Amino acid sequence: MNHSNSTMNPPGGAGDRRGVTQPALHETLMEAVLSSANVKRAWRRVKSNRGAPGIDGMHIDDFPAYAREHWPAIRQSLHDGRYQPQPVRRVMIPKAGGGERALGIPTVVDRVIQQAIAQVMTPIFDPDFSDSSYGFRPRRSAHDALRQVRADIKAGYRIAVDLDLAKFFDNVDHDILMACVARKVRDKRLLALIGKYLRAGVLINDELQPSELGTPQGGPLSPLLANILLDDLDKELEGRRHRFARYADDLMVLVKSERAGQRVKASLTTYLNRRLKLPVNEKKSQVAKVEQCTFLGFTFRRKKLRWSDAAFDDFKHRIRELTGRSWGVSMDHRFEKLGQYLRGWMGYFGISEYYRPILELDEWLRRRVRMCYWKQWRSTRTKISHLLALGVGKRTAILT
Repeated sequence: MNHSNSTMNPPGGAGDRRGVTQPALHETLMEAVLSSANVKRAWRRVKSNRGAPGIDGMHIDDFPAYAREHWPAIRQSLHDGRYQPQPVRRVMIPKAGGGERALGIPTVVDRVIQQAIAQVMTPIFDPDFSDSSYGFRPRRSAHDALRQVRADIKAGYRIAVDLDLAKFFDNVDHDILMACVARKVRDKRLLALIGKYLRAGVLINDELQPSELGTPQGGPLSPLLANILLDDLDKELEGRRHRFARYADDLMVLVKSERAGQRVKASLTTYLNRRLKLPVNEKKSQVAKVEQCTFLGFTFRRKKLRWSDAAFDDFKHRIRELTGRSWGVSMDHRFEKLGQYLRGWMGYFGISEYYRPILELDEWLRRRVRMCYWKQWRSTRTKISHLLALGVGKRTAILT
């Protein structure tokens, strides 16, 4: 990838063949965002994702009626640059490895607008993103990032530089981010609107707090903005010809020696601090053999993918919750939630090349489900009748 072309020539300029015209980038990008077709597509995406209400309490199902009455005025205020986004509602969600992550929930109206912006901006920025960037991009996934790391390991890159960006989404510098966005977005109305979203504020326990740093996780625009900012880091790594994979703020750089790893870790830490003003969490960052590192919930042992011990512990903890005998729900509801979780977990961790625990897990899960039935049946008479219905012999059913 040619770094100079990606930073000096905006899409639609000389040499660009993607079909984005120069006027669209300068003056008419907001019209593209507000086009009827784009907004309808944004609404369909927001609707499919569901999600909780923002600070105004509006639910997804309430939006169509609200939009029929208010969207023309909202659209005009966006066009004129008068629109003011509402603050996000902050909630704390548990992290897989312990602790909590702050999630900012915009209102439904702002989610639709952010999604409309992202749909227009993604075709402008995404084609120039690094091939080693996988997070929140079309036709790319965490599995692709894991496969790339596995391929690099097999090629002899067995030392990992595992960098942890300290609370990345809370520490994004707005000025640096907006300068990155402005390289390709010239519509001042759209730039101003994005700036307003960054500074909209956060509602925490009924107290409005300013957002002088960061881009709240939870909005449709946040992942794209993160990739735009961290693309400078990707280009720096590419310029140094490093093997790496990045998924949002999760980064793993692969080298061949401990000495090279320490040198890369030190120089990248300096680069992130000075150029992007992003602090590195030294306690969680390391240079180590790939077998000792975790990336996107997986480890790499004997050059093969397997789920990490922490991910497996989280899985068993969640299964215990879903099969807890004190959870007073019907078995149909329990099976629905259990099935959703198991399908999601296997859809992600099913690419593991380590299968030994599967049979033991199957037996353990069946046993826990049987315990749920046993408690639900309660009385001895009910237990015997159900066992007989399942084909158990009368004597065995009575003795059980």
